[in-house]
Amino acid sequence: MTDIIFHGHSCVQITSGDNSLVIDPFLRGNELAVTKPEDIKVNTVLLTHAHMDHILDAEPISRANNAPVVANVELATYMSWKGLETIGMNIGGTVDLGFAKAKMIQAFHSSGITIAEEQRIIYGGMPGGYIITVDGKTILHAGDTALYGDMKMIGDRHNIDVALIPIGDHFTMGPEDALQAAEWFGAKLTIPVHYNSFPVIRQDAEAFVQALEAKGLKGQLLEPGQKLSI
Repeated sequence: MTDIIFHGHSCVQITSGDNSLVIDPFLRGNELAVTKPEDIKVNTVLLTHAHMDHILDAEPISRANNAPVVANVELATYMSWKGLETIGMNIGGTVDLGFAKAKMIQAFHSSGITIAEEQRIIYGGMPGGYIITVDGKTILHAGDTALYGDMKMIGDRHNIDVALIPIGDHFTMGPEDALQAAEWFGAKLTIPVHYNSFPVIRQDAEAFVQALEAKGLKGQLLEPGQKLSI
């Protein structure tokens, strides 16, 4: 049995037995989150890109759990400078996490760490998403991304059980493009993420799920803190 826990925004935890990983932990900065960083117990922290609303709680969670941070090589290097154990990888590569495997796929977005007091931005490497295989299941986390044609190739090449895709618009795909992405990924279940955390990305996620069902696709909403077993 594999559990998927949605912690709000793009933060997703995947658990199998005593093992667990978390993707893009952003809890302290999200008023919709019901979980605190100290509540997260994981073996591994995965990051899709370097924006603060995806990496804010990576350091405390990694330290508390002695959990390595998996990210592209530039972001992994930045995290290693904080004294964290890291696993640097890149798009197209796969890392074996023991209980699961994580393949990094492309995402069309930007990636950088803003140091406001210095008016400086640190390059965060190429953004990405992940295809997680665990317990014979395939879970896709698209990361922050625009719509792109190779999503169809990814769907054709992988038997995706669950796809987590952004619908917030403004910074990522909006619902219309996300609906096309869901069609191309062809997952057995699509879960929207990256919406409602900030005013500029407020969306009607229920309407998105209804649009999926009108296309013959299955969709489901998860509230922050809610768990889905697959």
